[in-house]
Amino acid sequence: MAIFYDTHAHLDYPDFAPDLPQIIERAQAAGITRIISIGTDLESSAHAVKLSEQFPAVFAAVGWHPTNAAEAPDDLRPALRELAKHPKVVAIGETGLDYHHLPGEKTGDSAADDERYKQKQALIFRQQMEVAAECGLNCVIHQRDSMDDVISQMQPFVGRVRGVFHCFVDGPDIMRRVLALGSMVSFTGIATFKNAQTVRETIATVPSDQFTLETDCPYLAPVPFRGKRCEPAYVKEIAQLAARVRQCSLDELSATTCKTAHQFFPRLQ
Repeated sequence: MAIFYDTHAHLDYPDFAPDLPQIIERAQAAGITRIISIGTDLESSAHAVKLSEQFPAVFAAVGWHPTNAAEAPDDLRPALRELAKHPKVVAIGETGLDYHHLPGEKTGDSAADDERYKQKQALIFRQQMEVAAECGLNCVIHQRDSMDDVISQMQPFVGRVRGVFHCFVDGPDIMRRVLALGSMVSFTGIATFKNAQTVRETIATVPSDQFTLETDCPYLAPVPFRGKRCEPAYVKEIAQLAARVRQCSLDELSATTCKTAHQFFPRLQ
């Protein structure tokens, strides 16, 4: 059986509380031998670390999601430094920028509220990249409707911190801009959707050592599970699609994506 990793899961979400041990078992039965549980704030990050202690196959990323920026403390760095000391913390994040829903849509004071929100996102993004650089870790990057600003804000960290742009849905041209930073991309079950031809074009063209696979579970279940709760075992379906698109065997895809994950996540054992 070909082995794969789920490099982006949200195992701390309530969706998984009733049957998490069984979810881990199903993942391992499907050949998914490592799962990275992603933090979205300090509480979520601490929970991800605890899950990594409970399950040998689980590792953690610790960080603060940009859509939670308004609730973030002014300085995340001390708390993140402590969390990052844990040997099973393999990355900082998810972090980045998200301009899809701005607060001005609700308040009516669009310009001022939106600017404050963007500035807070930028602040906590920069702080997380600083901690990553200090700790010798890389970042899990979330971006939505903000690619130019994400790339601009990562530029000063080139050579010190790499990013994996998770749930990548853009075309080959944008992918090449990401790779030019020394960063890479990761693909979810969206690649299996009927209307995701752009994603499949990127999968076909991305260099073999510059991408990983993920579920972003409990979201984005691949076909034939679309619309249901997603779980790490479904990386298998994403891998099957990627292998067809890249015209390679599952064993070849396993070897390259697992090697890439180990290179990007230095503490992944």
